[in-house]
Amino acid sequence: MFFILSKVLFFLLFPFSWVIILWIWMLLSKLEKRKRILRNVILVIFIVFTNPFIYSMLVLAWQPMPVAIPAGKTYNAGIVLGGMAGFDKNGRGHFGNNSDRFIQTANLYHQGVIKKIIITGGTGSLSQREPPEAFFLQKAFIDNGIPAGDIIIETRSRNTYENAIFTKRIIDSIHLAPPYVLITSSLHMRRSEQVFKKAGFQYIPFPCDYKVVPLGFAPGDYFLPNAGLLNDWGGFLKEMIGLAVYKLTGKA
Repeated sequence: MFFILSKVLFFLLFPFSWVIILWIWMLLSKLEKRKRILRNVILVIFIVFTNPFIYSMLVLAWQPMPVAIPAGKTYNAGIVLGGMAGFDKNGRGHFGNNSDRFIQTANLYHQGVIKKIIITGGTGSLSQREPPEAFFLQKAFIDNGIPAGDIIIETRSRNTYENAIFTKRIIDSIHLAPPYVLITSSLHMRRSEQVFKKAGFQYIPFPCDYKVVPLGFAPGDYFLPNAGLLNDWGGFLKEMIGLAVYKLTGKA
């Protein structure tokens, strides 16, 4: 029920969805005063949520700092969270926007930092008709020169909470001791850390896939409206609200 409700309500986290809802309300409203108020609210949403400076400052504050692993330090496994790949209508897998998780995990293995790779990722789609993401990623890691024997997959999880719970069962069953490296996108790391800590993991976080990086000051980069941010805000708000909900429900 929690999974289905989260998927149904996800579209409400996007400012563009707010604009559409308010615009329809404005069209249906018969009161001129209400129309004017709704028009002004839509304008404020556009001004605030297309402003790169506001978005950049908040995301930079939310993202954890990059982690430098000391030379010669090794870990028994790197746990990489899914959410970086999908499948087309013909069942062919493809990488998506968060594929830096794959790149950094492969790098850590080839550098000798992690001895094994644990992929946790079933399918996050509401219909649950897609193949588990972990299968596609397993093949991709093998194609990247990583031995199949060093790859462990978890294919049942649908969200971050289940990533932690099902992965814990696997590592306990095969007696794979810590330390581990937890690998996921920087925007997703805060929630992931809390959930995996609650599940009893001992790990160091390795955030990657940074959505915003510090840049030199350029007025055009920070103050010219960017309509694409109406979509980007959804990912940020999902993490903030998701962490709060997980804490309230005892998952983090």
